[in-house]
Amino acid sequence: MEHSDRILQIITDRGLTGYKVAKATGLTTSMFTEWRKKPTSKIYSGNLVLIADYLGCSVDYLLGRTEDPEVHQTEPRGVDPAAR
Repeated sequence: MEHSDRILQIITDRGLTGYKVAKATGLTTSMFTEWRKKPTSKIYSGNLVLIADYLGCSVDYLLGRTEDPEVHQTEPRGVDPAAR
């Protein structure tokens, strides 16, 4: 399954359309149309972030790296939280 397939399925499962997501995020509706015609895993990271933010989930969830849609904030590697 390509990443675009998963994203489109998540959008559909939430009762949304590509058109609605595009209008809310400033992305083009043609991007979602193209994903339906020709699924892909080559998606700009900025677009992933916009979609994830709109859907209230993590980019990892959109990419299928986790089944947990929640966004979990973590400290960057090598950063000592006490040093902040």
